[in-house]
Amino acid sequence: MNKTIETDVLIIGGGVTGTGIARDLSLRGVKCILIDKSDLNAGASGGNHGLLHSGARYVDSDPEAAIECKNEQKILKKNAAHCIDDTGGLFVAVKGDDEKYIADFPGLCEKSGVYCKKIDLSLAREMEPLLSDDMIAAYEVNDASINPFTLSIDNMNDAVLRGSQFLSFCSLTGFKITKNYIEHAIVYNQNTGETIEIKAGTFVNASGAWAAIVADMAGIPVNMVLSKGTLVVTGKRMTKRVINRLRKATDGDILVPGGVVSILGTTSIRVESPDNIYPTINEVDHIIEQGEKIIPSLKTCRYIRAYSGARPLVGQGTNEDDRNVSRGFTLLDHELDGIKNFITITGGKLTTYRLMAEKASDLVCWKHSIFSKCLTKEISLPSTKSGEWSEPGVGIDEPGKLKPFKDPILCECEMVPQSAIDTIINSIKQTQGKPNLTSIALRSRVGKGPCQGAFCSLRIFSHMVDSDVILDHSGIKNLKLFLNERWKGEQALLWDQALVQSSLKEMIHSGLFGLELIEN
Repeated sequence: MNKTIETDVLIIGGGVTGTGIARDLSLRGVKCILIDKSDLNAGASGGNHGLLHSGARYVDSDPEAAIECKNEQKILKKNAAHCIDDTGGLFVAVKGDDEKYIADFPGLCEKSGVYCKKIDLSLAREMEPLLSDDMIAAYEVNDASINPFTLSIDNMNDAVLRGSQFLSFCSLTGFKITKNYIEHAIVYNQNTGETIEIKAGTFVNASGAWAAIVADMAGIPVNMVLSKGTLVVTGKRMTKRVINRLRKATDGDILVPGGVVSILGTTSIRVESPDNIYPTINEVDHIIEQGEKIIPSLKTCRYIRAYSGARPLVGQGTNEDDRNVSRGFTLLDHELDGIKNFITITGGKLTTYRLMAEKASDLVCWKHSIFSKCLTKEISLPSTKSGEWSEPGVGIDEPGKLKPFKDPILCECEMVPQSAIDTIINSIKQTQGKPNLTSIALRSRVGKGPCQGAFCSLRIFSHMVDSDVILDHSGIKNLKLFLNERWKGEQALLWDQALVQSSLKEMIHSGLFGLELIEN
């Protein structure tokens, strides 16, 4: 007999949209369970630039998305300020860029109500000294940087405090459908090995790039395009502001500061499946080749890793360029497909996650005959302890200023102390998750610095063994998984210091400890 759980709403997908829906509904008094086959932000929500769009990037290609970004950015800067570095941004053109697009840009921004201001080239270089000498135009915009990990963690934590639940590593395997209604979802708990039946009034598909796969379990086709975006992380912060190339959106034309590093990207490559995607050498070379045209020092600076995410785009796309598909979001009420208590929300941008959650929650409440309004515009997102350590290289009590810690530092690259690891472990346990290196890394900066987990993985692993958090050999399997995930991001940029660092890690874990000889 399978275990049965009942709730008002089951949300499938633990990215920013899913966690945003959980919080929105919880604020309206609706109890939710959120499940994810992996963990928070394991998909595109954790594989993006971290760019909080002003809307300027879309004023030509998608004016509706530009207006949504502009409006949502204003709300998030007020209500989720602790997740945001309000950097400002520049759109910069260099010799050879389309002069008609440059001339049209301010008019397009004005038409969408997006702020932009032309600035003198000498002022632009004063603001950002690394800009190219080939610069021919510069505009100031309101772009910012946002931490998607803190955003998702704090949304979920607030929802849990209000009575909702999060079940990590719980895979949806199917639905029981009776007379045009989903009776329950069939879920496999990877942590315990048990099968769970979750009954709910409404089922929300917020699984991002997996939305078509989840919908297909209910016999419903959703037409989607999956576009892989690859990004590279520099060893230090290159600019104070977000830097965009002033041209039609293409590869390698955005540099986003993220704490003490910068993130350069991206690409748009059609993929068939969102699983097991990773950056390639050609993609990394192409991104750097494009990026150096606006910031020449990107050609020679140190890179510490690359990563990829799959954008969920609803539509056909073209064989030439998936950037032609709208960056707007799609909300589908599957009552039109014969299932009355099932909806899908997908597409969109990180910047518009709150709006997506609001619209999806409005539809859920309508189905439940609940008429309370959305409160996420008015009520600020509270900062929680377990989300504080996902900020790159900053002491959490005094941003930008490191303080002396009384407990051991387990991750020296990102200055993460033992007490922070314990806080994260406890937060994972509270949501019935299984603490391990992978789940800790998703909630912190562990493994994301220059050593890419060479030293901190062993220190944290040892601490977890000493603290009786790891009690069997499954911890060694997870150590290998953690290091392999780091390797995915390293293998495409093995030159100079990155090659030396990666070789040292291999010597420690394979040459000394023989990790590769241990059977899974």
